[in-house]
Amino acid sequence: MRALAFPLLALAVSGCVDVDSKYPSLLPRPIESTGTAEPPARPEPVATPDPVLDKRIADIVATLDKAQRDFTVASQDAEARIAVARGLPEGSDPWLDAQSALTTLGAARGPVSEALVDLERLAVDRAQEGKPPYPALDAAIARASKLNDDQSARIGLLEGALKP
Repeated sequence: MRALAFPLLALAVSGCVDVDSKYPSLLPRPIESTGTAEPPARPEPVATPDPVLDKRIADIVATLDKAQRDFTVASQDAEARIAVARGLPEGSDPWLDAQSALTTLGAARGPVSEALVDLERLAVDRAQEGKPPYPALDAAIARASKLNDDQSARIGLLEGALKP
C-alpha cells in the first residue's frame, strides 16, 4: 500500500503546479518586489543673480513708491471733499466735487495696477523660460499686490462714505 501511496501523492502534488492552470500563481509579482518608499526630494533650484532683472525690478518698485505717494495725496483730497459733501443731495456742487475726487483717486490707482501687471509678466516670462522663481521678484509682486488690494479697499470705503 505504501508503494501505491507515493505515486498517488506525487501525481496529486504535480497537479497543483500545472503551468497552464486557470488560477494565478501565488508567487510574488515583479511590482510587489519594488520598494514603496518615497523617492528622494529633489533640491529646489536656486535662482542665480540677474543684474538686468534686478534693475528692472528696482525701476518698477520706484514707480510703485511714487504711485503710492500720489494715491495717498489723492485719497486725502477725496476724503476731505467727501466730508464736505456728506449729507448733501446728489448733484450739488460739493457732491460733484467729491465724485470728481473719487474719479481722480481711481486714476491714481492705475500705476500700481500697471506695475503689478509688469511684475507678474516678468515672473511668467521666467517660468516660460524654465527658470526658477526669483525671490526679489516674488517679494515685489507680493508688495504690489498688497498695495493694489489696499487701494481698492480704500476707494470702496470712500465711495461708501459718499452714498446717502
